[in-house]
Amino acid sequence: MNIAGVYLVTDRTLLSGKSLEDVVLLAVKGGVTMVQLREKDASTHFFIEEARRIKEILAPYCVPLIIDDRVDVALAVGADGVHLGQEDMPYPLARKLLGPDAVIGLSVETLEQVEAAEDFDIAYLGVSAIFATPTKTDTRQHWGTDGLRKARAVSRHPLVAIVGINTSNAAEVIQAGANSLAVVSAICSAPDPQKAAEHLRRIILENWRECRA
Repeated sequence: MNIAGVYLVTDRTLLSGKSLEDVVLLAVKGGVTMVQLREKDASTHFFIEEARRIKEILAPYCVPLIIDDRVDVALAVGADGVHLGQEDMPYPLARKLLGPDAVIGLSVETLEQVEAAEDFDIAYLGVSAIFATPTKTDTRQHWGTDGLRKARAVSRHPLVAIVGINTSNAAEVIQAGANSLAVVSAICSAPDPQKAAEHLRRIILENWRECRA
């Protein structure tokens, strides 16, 4: 699976009155290549029903649906995979439950965690947090672009950069070695999610070519 591109992580609290379904659809039309459905506080019933709706939206565009944390929800709706944090279900057990074809991403907050993940057949590493942001205060460190370069140097996996990514810093993050940019507010809070996704995708394509020319 091609991990490169714009990776949307949803947050219903940032939609400014728009529906999540509309934002996801517009984002995909703008070039988003993966969608992670994140619901930290929702009931299991709500999460499953929402995941089913989002999966239906994504299906015609062949965009993978990734469920944040919840392997049970991913199994219930037949999602393409899950994104796991360091405190979530261990990767080997998630792989056993989801099967060999599931997309499994893993968050990493230290170089030690990056190195430990070398033994895993994961789809990508979510390198978090790249930059400081008031909406994400539970991270162990901020990688910055220098830290991202170090992660790139030691990992064989595709890297998805997350936290604090927007159009003002997207180019430098790609140039530092990210394969994909995971964004939340840059699309969820945008007045026009489609144009926001298009802008980010353009930055990725321009700098992907530049830094690998």
